[in-house]
Amino acid sequence: MDPVFLSRLQFAAATMFHFLFVPLTLGISIIIAYMETKYARTGDTVYLRMTKFWGKLFLINFALGVVTGITLEFQFGTNWSRYSEYVGDVFGSLLAIEASVAFFLESTFIGIWIFGWKKMSAKAHAAVMWVVAAAGNISGIWILTANGFMQNPVGYALRNGRAELTDFFAVLFNYNSILQILHVLPSALVLAAFFIMGISAYHLLKKQHVDVFMRSFKIALPVALVCSVFVALVGDFHGVNVAKTQPAKLAAMESHWETQTRAPIVMFAIPDEKLEKNTIEVISLPGLLSFLGFHDFNAEVKGLKDIPRDERPPVLPVFIGFRTMVGIGTLLILLSVYGWFRRNKIMESPGYLKILMFSIPLPYLAIEMGWVVTEVGRQPWIVYGVLKTADAASPIAATQVLFSLIGFILVYGLLGAVGFYLMAQNAKKGPEAAH
Repeated sequence: MDPVFLSRLQFAAATMFHFLFVPLTLGISIIIAYMETKYARTGDTVYLRMTKFWGKLFLINFALGVVTGITLEFQFGTNWSRYSEYVGDVFGSLLAIEASVAFFLESTFIGIWIFGWKKMSAKAHAAVMWVVAAAGNISGIWILTANGFMQNPVGYALRNGRAELTDFFAVLFNYNSILQILHVLPSALVLAAFFIMGISAYHLLKKQHVDVFMRSFKIALPVALVCSVFVALVGDFHGVNVAKTQPAKLAAMESHWETQTRAPIVMFAIPDEKLEKNTIEVISLPGLLSFLGFHDFNAEVKGLKDIPRDERPPVLPVFIGFRTMVGIGTLLILLSVYGWFRRNKIMESPGYLKILMFSIPLPYLAIEMGWVVTEVGRQPWIVYGVLKTADAASPIAATQVLFSLIGFILVYGLLGAVGFYLMAQNAKKGPEAAH
């Protein structure tokens, strides 16, 4: 057993499970803050019922996100101590700001929001929820900034055998980080919007609590439409940036083996990494990959064969992950557009409501596949071009990692089962009766 592989597997499993809860926390907190603001301004108790119903689901989700996220930072000391030693001066400062400022602020104001219903005015209580939403998203910005450094390291110098921070603002305004922030945070809003629309669709089909869920649906729908289109547009900038900074990732995303101009997009393929070719492939228009990567149909796209074998990412998971993400993203745009044109006839569209109800997992899958492309596509580098993953792991026995990996799977599996059960039960129950 390889301790590096097991450490990668453990971190991947913990991160992907944790990220089942993060985007909903980021996205739905903003929508709940808007709902509560509508109540504070109008005094309409329907908005209050909406706020409390979605707020309960938010709190369950937030609790699970906190519990599953704490262990991740410990792994930098247990499984990735050499990484922490090498780039801790840069990476550690970003995580320290996230934990000591943004997360602390978010947790504190969530407590105020929970216990302040009868102790604060409606406007003050709504303002607290806006602070919660802002702090949560600021926390996400710091994490994405840290990851952006790993994707495109800037603002550092190699001294005394380690990377030392030399320009904090270069790290803070890293173009890669900005693109990730503009891609991930709107994706969280898309997920939250489809979460709300899917649960609303369930109740609208049953014709129960129609006032609450029709308004919830109509608040979430424009969020889904605008943000899903915005995510796709930012994705184009991402593709151009990847072509420039991580050509191996782009080649893996498209299973592109030969360096060539007017490179085509491979719509479907079965990559064979040993033979360095696709055993089966369906190609689209020539030049489309060149255009997507460089906005030039005649641009040259570097193939995997011109990249050393020990610097290539695993092709199959990156290739499949990219297509899954793009395919689901396209479907979510179409569902949002259709819903916009049917927004005044939602109750007359049972087929559409059923599709939305079963579409709740799709944004989760798209986001998870996006991270597979981002992280697996960066391999074999943990900090691109600076430090390889194999050189970043702690010198520990494989049995120790295997034991903790099994423990994570068992504990997280139990937490997930309990958490999703509570969310499903409360979602089906519906809002409290009006007082």
